Amino acid sequence: MKVVGGIGEGTGPGEKVTVLSGAYRALTFGIVSVVLLIAFEATAVGTAMPVAADELNGISLYAYAFSSFFTTSLVGMVASGQWCDRRGPVPPLATGIVAFGAGLVLSGTAASMWILVLGRAVQGVGGGLVIVALYVTVSRAYPEELRPTVMAAFAASWVVPSIVGPLISGTVTEHLGWRWVFLGIPVLVVLPLAVMMPPLRRRASGPPEGAENESRPDSRRIRLALAVALGAGLLQYAGQDLRLLSLVPALAGAALLVPSVRALLPRGTFRAARGLPAVVLLRGMAAGSYIVAESFVPLMLVTQRGLSVTMAGLTLAAGGASWALGSFLQSRPRMEPHRERLVRTGMALVTFGIAYAPLVLVHSVPVWTLVVALTLSCLGMGMVISSLSVLLLRLSAPEETGRNSAALQMSDSLSNVLLLAATGAVFAALGGGSVSVGATHGASEGTAGQPAAFVVVYLVSAAVAALGILVGGRLRAR
Repeated sequence: MKVVGGIGEGTGPGEKVTVLSGAYRALTFGIVSVVLLIAFEATAVGTAMPVAADELNGISLYAYAFSSFFTTSLVGMVASGQWCDRRGPVPPLATGIVAFGAGLVLSGTAASMWILVLGRAVQGVGGGLVIVALYVTVSRAYPEELRPTVMAAFAASWVVPSIVGPLISGTVTEHLGWRWVFLGIPVLVVLPLAVMMPPLRRRASGPPEGAENESRPDSRRIRLALAVALGAGLLQYAGQDLRLLSLVPALAGAALLVPSVRALLPRGTFRAARGLPAVVLLRGMAAGSYIVAESFVPLMLVTQRGLSVTMAGLTLAAGGASWALGSFLQSRPRMEPHRERLVRTGMALVTFGIAYAPLVLVHSVPVWTLVVALTLSCLGMGMVISSLSVLLLRLSAPEETGRNSAALQMSDSLSNVLLLAATGAVFAALGGGSVSVGATHGASEGTAGQPAAFVVVYLVSAAVAALGILVGGRLRAR
């Protein structure tokens, strides 16, 4: 689609173009519906996971249920980046949605915790394909002035799932069983496909300009992505099996991971070089620190404060609205000159929310104060994640959008994997693996374990988020 002077097809002269103008309306509703599906899955599954892990005797593998998703998504992201740059976002998006649904079915029918982890891994491949394809869609189908609004719409699509997702998931888990949380979501796959594909084929199909001569994928990058996933998996395994012998898979994982990641991410990422490298690095630091903290909130509240699964999940409900508010703030035109300051402020809010979380281990501290802290943290995340996405697309040439989007998402997922592996290992070493949700899904009939295990998880996450405040000062290219 050609866009000249801010006027797209389907708009008249002088008419203001928005993401809901005739030229973009169907596509906007379609891609937002996909994000809505992903959001509902994340909130619903996160709420049901403590019960699923307990019934499958897999509390010690609790972190794996989350990190396996992020590990395999690394391969999906790299594959999707190349696929998009060669053929456009339509094929990886459709394939990713189908794989995502298949992983949910596998998890929902799991007879052991390892099968559930495998299902989450299949979901990860699909999620990796989808998220990069969505970023390329935004880059290809929308002019630059509309992209912040599209990113804000992505964030807004988390509001309803974050509010009703934990309530629905908790109710289904307590009355029908956790399996129906997984098995009920795939039926929602059909609608996003039906809504999204026609306008997507019209507006963003085919290779971008400058990529017509690329007839075959870069198999080296796929091999590097597989090495990253395998290395991350070995590090996770070593972290869960705390013996001297575990040094062997740990060293092998590091040997695979470090050189592969250096080759896949923009040069200068690990030293926070100004511009694109700092953007990619900060995305990982923000996402990793927050996801680790959020993943342990339901388990902490159920086992340490005796909340029901539903109530523990609802503590995360307000976060969707505040995340959307933060993303809306960054989309305002007047914020554009202050985007770097906006990101640093957002990271400060994220750090505060994470650092506050372990205080609720003290029973005299009201749980509602954690809700407030997490709401502020989500406000910061909305400001940070959407701003980084806008900067990534601005700093990418059309023929490199897929690759750079994959690098951004890889930083996100890799940080999640490594931090979940590290905190999961410490959590298990400090006795966290002994906690039990109990017959009524509350700590009163289970085992509370060691609160120190949760404290260390949140201290590590808060430290990473605090470093992100410094990296946020290096986003502007020289």
